Amino acid sequence: MPTISANRKDLAKLLGRHVTDKELEAWLPLVKSEIKEVDTATGEIRFELQDSNRPDLWSVEGIARQIRIKLNGRPDSYPYLQNAKSRRDQILVEQGLERVRPFIGGCKARGYKVTGEGLTQLVQTQEKLADIFGRKRRMVSIGLYRLPSIKFPLSYLLADPDRTRFRPLGYTEPMSLREILEIHPKGQEYGTILSGHDQLPLLRDAKGDVLSFPPIINSRDIGEVRVGDADLFIEVTGTDICTVMLAVNIMAANLQDRGASIEPMDVVYPYKTAYGRTVRMPQVFTRPRAIKLGDISKALGEELSLKDVRASLASYGYAVTGNGSQLLVSLPSYRNDLMHPVDVIEDVAISRGYNTFGPIMPATFTVGGLFRIEQLSDKVRELMLGFGFQEIVSNILGSRIDLTHRMRLPDGHPEARCVEIENVMSQSYECLRQWILPSLLRVETASSRSFYPHFLFELGEIVVPDQQAETGTRTEVRLSALLAHATANFSETHSFLELLCSYLAWAYSLTPIDHPSFLDGRVGRVELAGRPAGLIGELHPEVLERWQITMPCSAFELVIDLPGKTQA
Repeated sequence: MPTISANRKDLAKLLGRHVTDKELEAWLPLVKSEIKEVDTATGEIRFELQDSNRPDLWSVEGIARQIRIKLNGRPDSYPYLQNAKSRRDQILVEQGLERVRPFIGGCKARGYKVTGEGLTQLVQTQEKLADIFGRKRRMVSIGLYRLPSIKFPLSYLLADPDRTRFRPLGYTEPMSLREILEIHPKGQEYGTILSGHDQLPLLRDAKGDVLSFPPIINSRDIGEVRVGDADLFIEVTGTDICTVMLAVNIMAANLQDRGASIEPMDVVYPYKTAYGRTVRMPQVFTRPRAIKLGDISKALGEELSLKDVRASLASYGYAVTGNGSQLLVSLPSYRNDLMHPVDVIEDVAISRGYNTFGPIMPATFTVGGLFRIEQLSDKVRELMLGFGFQEIVSNILGSRIDLTHRMRLPDGHPEARCVEIENVMSQSYECLRQWILPSLLRVETASSRSFYPHFLFELGEIVVPDQQAETGTRTEVRLSALLAHATANFSETHSFLELLCSYLAWAYSLTPIDHPSFLDGRVGRVELAGRPAGLIGELHPEVLERWQITMPCSAFELVIDLPGKTQA
């Protein structure tokens, strides 16, 4: 989870009041945070945040804003979000960038004289948003510049990596874009983002001066903000327009909270975007969400009046309309984290305070016990261990490369469909696994020096897309078993499947099928009660090569909680 540093005096200034330790401890639940460390000598406080969906809180300005709104009982006002008719400066986007790094946004901030602590916080916010929210700058990168040196309109274009030169931050001599990628520390760290492209993104002003080489490095001449600068320009580039717009909104809100006057800009695209060809930034781009008052009361276990709910949401930053049984709620411009009505209900509870809800003792006494599927799972584990297999426990999250590419599943194949995580921190955990076999192969890859034969199994949950389900997904409990040794084959694997189903009294049948992950003619579908319930077969040599496994492997995977199983 994100950890940020803040100065106590700076926090007090943003809140507009002195802060005691007791008050700070009482306010931190509003931002799902706790104090990790305090340096009494310097006044530095380190906050550990427990919410990775609220990048607006990854700064002292965001923490202060959420607390300040609660203390004032109403959202802060951001006049730059009003659709003024005055002419705005532009960023002109060149054709072709849609294939490299398609989206850019920005705004001006005037009148805030940058202090030492303010600059520290600006850089911290820039880095947290780019590294965590922006997936190491792959989805979002942010640049800060001295505004007086810039002449508008700006041009966001593609440049020749050998002919284009400028002085990057940290260097006194001009370098070409290719030299920056090869020599500059930031180029070495982030250069893979632009790999495979003959022309690279560049941001220039109307005089032809280079502002930055996004997402790698800023120009030293314009992009080196110093203490004492009063007028700034903020630029954001990325691969998703909503993510870019949110980052612009967060930076704009943070700078206004420090006293800056924000001036929006127009980004003019030569291609269509979700918000048209001319996009104003910053702007409110989230849609209002309807929620029933009864659903809030039901979820929280307490009858709440319309007045209570409106007050709780307004004092947490929401705009709320509606006077009946249904409310229409809108997030502030610096948030875009509502995926379900429960998210709104959670904010009601946080704003109201969890301690305000009275505990309710159970009306009846009951004795707990294992659910049926857990009892069955324990039985299956006991049998597999008895057969000589070793149990593996893996994460339900995995990478798309492991789950599809290394399994030789082409795009569009029914079994290549998996549920992806939005705004993930790492590509290693970007999807919910749709089968368990890749988890076993990952372990087998790391076990090549262990004595053979290898008999591995895992019993756990997987998630598959299901449009008939309420959430669009279905969770299944599956067993997967892997045999790896010089003579591993279909018949041996089938014998273990036969033994398992015999002990469980399950009637099953096998039907020959074609499957990209398995050898032709050596793979079958397992059916229980006449319904598809799994796979069995010998893994294809290309699959083993992609996993760097040198031994033949055979495997089966079986749905354990399939309803309607019949006994033999």
